[in-house]
Amino acid sequence: MTDKLAALPDAVAAAAFRRLVRHLRHRTDAQNVDLMGLSGFCRNCLSDWIEEAGGLSKAEARETIYGMPQAEWKARYQSEATPEQLARMEESLKRNEGRDAGDAALDEALDESFPASDPPAMTEPGRG
Repeated sequence: MTDKLAALPDAVAAAAFRRLVRHLRHRTDAQNVDLMGLSGFCRNCLSDWIEEAGGLSKAEARETIYGMPQAEWKARYQSEATPEQLARMEESLKRNEGRDAGDAALDEALDESFPASDPPAMTEPGRG
């Protein structure tokens, strides 16, 4: 079976990603520690992935995701994590082990589709 995610046009993936980020910006009540406890990733993970993929500085990537400097977001919205939240996060992170194999394949595919001056939409017409 083919992974339909790999065939998703870049423009569609970008639109969905932007919608996810806007949703997380709106839902300031969703604490990063709770996102980590449930899904094993949070706003910081998204910003780390942007930093790695796009060559942004850590601060630029965090501001891209948070919509403001991270320190400002933390002061406004972040509450102190409870021991229960931290324990749930630690357990959840264990489930992330082994997922990097798929990430390596994606990284290789992205490396092959660059330099950025030749996006896949140009080199592979109809892809997005």
